[in-house]
Amino acid sequence: MKHIYLDACILIYLIEKHPDHYPKIKATLDSLPEYQLAVSPLLRMEVLVKPLQDGNTLLQRRYEDFLAQQIWLSIPETVYEQALQLRATHRLKTPDALHLAIARYHGCTDFWTNDDRLNTAAGDLAVNVLADAGG
Repeated sequence: MKHIYLDACILIYLIEKHPDHYPKIKATLDSLPEYQLAVSPLLRMEVLVKPLQDGNTLLQRRYEDFLAQQIWLSIPETVYEQALQLRATHRLKTPDALHLAIARYHGCTDFWTNDDRLNTAAGDLAVNVLADAGG
């Protein structure tokens, strides 16, 4: 089974049904039945901040329900060393470096983001599913 690691921006567009990006992400996911989505505790932390700040329990529940159905990836100590190297080499922000290091450590086949710097750092894992949507 192939695993797609989702960057926070992609998950936010998907769950919150962003009017420009959701259709493209959903259609692409639907066309890849051999893939499973992979998530991490870091991803959960990032996407739940705004719903918690806003007291939006409905949106929080949508995220939690979605995340509960995905493959969960741990963050072992060696991931932090990989993230450090990625951060130093590509000048990534700490969460971005950690997301990419998690995906690499666990052997994900794709890393979906529309962040150009992260796409460059991800190399052959990078998939900008929004490229045709002006993402």
